Amino acid sequence: MDSNEVKELLEKYWNCETSLEEEQKLHSFFRGSVPAEINETAELFRYFELQRRTKIEASGFDEEVKQKIKEHRPAGRSVKMYFNYARIAAGIAVVAAAGFFIREEVRKAYPAETEDTFSDPRMALEETKKALMMISNSFNKAHKEAAKIEMFNEAEQKIQGKQVDQKKVNI
Repeated sequence: MDSNEVKELLEKYWNCETSLEEEQKLHSFFRGSVPAEINETAELFRYFELQRRTKIEASGFDEEVKQKIKEHRPAGRSVKMYFNYARIAAGIAVVAAAGFFIREEVRKAYPAETEDTFSDPRMALEETKKALMMISNSFNKAHKEAAKIEMFNEAEQKIQGKQVDQKKVNI
């Protein structure tokens, strides 16, 4: 393969656009001698080839990994468990403090809501009835006004020549 073809294939390879046949061509090219300008790429392909040929035996793999972990374990006391407990305690302290401050702010903002306004239950019932009656009257007034608006909408639709649904509004 000439250097222009190799450069084109490498460009396609880095963009993940090569076919399996083109990748095989690259692998076979990099097995031989390569120009100095693409020596780093050749080392990468040689590494891929070495890794492909390396076989891992399933039976001894786990023991081998465990042994290497034991060999590289740092000497000294492990403080990881204490660190985890400290993180949990700090989290609980933050949540408790936030809850306390929020509760205090709510008490400051709404002090009257925590106290009863009436000592006599009958008087409280009468005041509640008055408030509900006032709300009911307001709703009835709003319903009547909405019926007038609907009547104007129907008249506008008739003027424009649109079909009007036969809804009757109880006033």
